[in-house]
Amino acid sequence: MTGIHLGWRAALLLLALVACRSQPPAVSPAAQGASSPPPTTVGLELKAGLPGMPPYDPKDVYAFTRAGRLSPAVKGFPERVYVPDGKTNRLYVIDPATFRVIAEHPMDAEPQHVVPSYDLKTLYVANDVGDTLIPIDPKTGAVGGRIRVKDPYNLYFTPDGRSAIVVAEYQRRLDFFDPHTWQPQGSLQVPCKGINHMDYSADGRTLVAACEFSGDLLRIDVAARKVLGRLHLGGMPQDVKLSPDGGVFYVADMMAGGCT
Repeated sequence: MTGIHLGWRAALLLLALVACRSQPPAVSPAAQGASSPPPTTVGLELKAGLPGMPPYDPKDVYAFTRAGRLSPAVKGFPERVYVPDGKTNRLYVIDPATFRVIAEHPMDAEPQHVVPSYDLKTLYVANDVGDTLIPIDPKTGAVGGRIRVKDPYNLYFTPDGRSAIVVAEYQRRLDFFDPHTWQPQGSLQVPCKGINHMDYSADGRTLVAACEFSGDLLRIDVAARKVLGRLHLGGMPQDVKLSPDGGVFYVADMMAGGCT
């Protein structure tokens, strides 16, 4: 389904989106664009997680979305809401202060999500049927050149920043790429239909992915790129979201009328 997606938590504030996330990422947003947490960490009890990712607060995985704790990389970025429209194949840019569309850009076929890069310096529009990622500069709003990838329904970045994960929904795959060169790093075939949204555990070591068309959840080892388990829920699970204390994954089921 077409929607708004920001894969990493700090981008929720960066882009002033108020929505149930489709991608942000359960690892601490300190991972976004910084090799170590911002200096305003007073009162936080940080722990180490997946090797290569910054420390996180186990009591609040959203701690680095708080005022004064965002990555310095986003300083000076204007607040904007980016809305992909899969019917018109356009991207609409909204100023949340005025609730007006201030720009629109043609995209390729079926733009699905808008996802910030690991370092927060680029937004990527995932054009599912068009088989492209189109970069946007969040500081200037400039549109960049196309990146050719197969079936990019969704896009995530690993908590250590080493890989971009293209969620190839109709291919039943997670495709891993170098996030700078976009050279392939490998693929993980999944035993379900319609894999689309996911979230990471607080320590970044595992992720839980929803499979919309088969009604399944997958638990995946991030470092090993291996499916650890499969849980059949039925219905049509879509969004997956980790609770602030890292203890529960909430799964939004569009057919069940609520969350699991």
